[in-house]
Amino acid sequence: MNQALSLYRRLVSLPGGRWLYGRLICFKAPYFATIAPRFLTLEPGRCEVAIRDRRRVHNHIGTVHAIALCNAAELTAGMMTDVTIPASMRWIPKGMTVEYLAKAKGTLVALAKPERPAVEAANGYAWPVLVSVRNEAGEDVFRARIDMWVSPRKGA
Repeated sequence: MNQALSLYRRLVSLPGGRWLYGRLICFKAPYFATIAPRFLTLEPGRCEVAIRDRRRVHNHIGTVHAIALCNAAELTAGMMTDVTIPASMRWIPKGMTVEYLAKAKGTLVALAKPERPAVEAANGYAWPVLVSVRNEAGEDVFRARIDMWVSPRKGA
């Protein structure tokens, strides 16, 4: 089992485990600490992360700023990719297309799912991941399509 998924499964049932998991991921990738993510779901083919509406992620009009939404999208897409692709493969984000659909206010939940199943391959390939960010009313406020470059691990 993937190391990130194994750790998540061990921590999720503990008091504060989801918070701790988010902190550990942010220790590994410090930039994501700016959104203080709370992992809600992590499994092959699905990742959900909540971010709170706080002043530190606001723009000049008092809503969650565009880059915070992009960070949430990249984090959920990356973690979902990491626990989904075959162990013999590795990944890196290659590009992102985003749509801002409404003002982002309140607690937001980013959901990442693959556009198609991941496969083991001898050569690298683009693997699209779709991310939607919803507000507390369940309305999409942001969407992203992130192309992950999936390729064989060196020496695998």
